Amino acid sequence: MRLRIAIKIGAVCAVYLGVALAAQQAAPPAYTANRPAQLTAAANDGTDSVVKPKVSESYRLGPNDSISVRCMNAEEFTDTPFRVDTDGQVTLPMVGRVEASGLTVRQLETNLKEKLSKYIIDPQVVVRLVEARSHPVSVIGAVHQPGVHQLDGAKRLLELLSQAGGLRQDAGQVITLTRRLEWGRIPLQTEHTDESGKFSVAEIDLKELTAGTNPANNVEICPFDVISVPMAELIYVVGEVKKPGGFTIAHPDAVSVLQALSLAEGLQTMAYAKKAKILRQSDGGNRAEIPVDLPRLLAGQLSDIPMMPGDILFVPKNQAKSAGVKVMDAAIQMTTGVIIYRRW
Repeated sequence: MRLRIAIKIGAVCAVYLGVALAAQQAAPPAYTANRPAQLTAAANDGTDSVVKPKVSESYRLGPNDSISVRCMNAEEFTDTPFRVDTDGQVTLPMVGRVEASGLTVRQLETNLKEKLSKYIIDPQVVVRLVEARSHPVSVIGAVHQPGVHQLDGAKRLLELLSQAGGLRQDAGQVITLTRRLEWGRIPLQTEHTDESGKFSVAEIDLKELTAGTNPANNVEICPFDVISVPMAELIYVVGEVKKPGGFTIAHPDAVSVLQALSLAEGLQTMAYAKKAKILRQSDGGNRAEIPVDLPRLLAGQLSDIPMMPGDILFVPKNQAKSAGVKVMDAAIQMTTGVIIYRRW
């Protein structure tokens, strides 16, 4: 009797043990469920301990670029970066000098896996771009961060302007793009060759570019391109106005006398508006004087007058009116003094 009971208990234990083992095999390890998605993906492609960094797939390596190369199966590869030589090659452990210029990071990885497979079984190679220095683009002029910027992959004009911190408020409306002819001609209607015959040059309307009315203006940028953003032209308003100074204009014919007067916040009390004039630089170096009858202009009796870059709108002081005001002020002060004296 006891033997039968023992056999039954043993059978039940065996069943429970089998179910537990099956459940353990079917369930994933506890740490896998909490792993970051990129680590799980790395485990699936055979590189469990390494997460491949995000790089621009279209970026092609060139001289002076700095890269790091890691191989899970070889201790010779450390975190120390390698620099691509001026001849486009990089010297690496075990494989020696390898051509890198013109290749993307992924293409270089494939080449290194093939070369290392002669010494290592199933080499796991990860190449990362540490510093890009082979694709410089110069952005100069009225931007917040002028200087040399690197092309990290395929980028267009607006992206480079954004990378340079964006445009300043005094930026002009025509951008000049200069490109070495070895990189091809700029695909724009305004394109022409410079006097040296070595560069392709094109002018791009900034308003059309930013408004998106002509998408072709947002051209793809090539290495060694020069993006020049000139400062906007200025007109000046001086004399008896509330806010004298220089004001930027987007286009040569963008500002008229009334608009300039508005920018200067209007006339002062002593302004001799009838004797206002525009001072304009002539070809001979002298300034021509163009009379402006502001009272009639403000009354709508005359057509508005366009101003040109560098023009000065001068509003003189009405001396007679000023003298009368001074006499009146003196009389008021004297009268006030007499009243005060009599009270005493």
